[in-house]
Amino acid sequence: MQRTLLIIGILLILVALAWPWLKHLPLGRLPGDIVIERPGYTFFFPITTMILVSLILSLIAMFFRR
Repeated sequence: MQRTLLIIGILLILVALAWPWLKHLPLGRLPGDIVIERPGYTFFFPITTMILVSLILSLIAMFFRR
């Protein structure tokens, strides 16, 4: 448990340090993401982004399980 928390903490620190570059990635604006804009209301459902992030996290988890 301690090792897992340590790894998660290190990953969070690395993401925070890389954030200036990560925020320029087109995640959240991919084709297939649903955006409905009306006066005074915006609905955003990033389905393609969620599928892509899930796939990447699944591949990383599969790599670490071996």
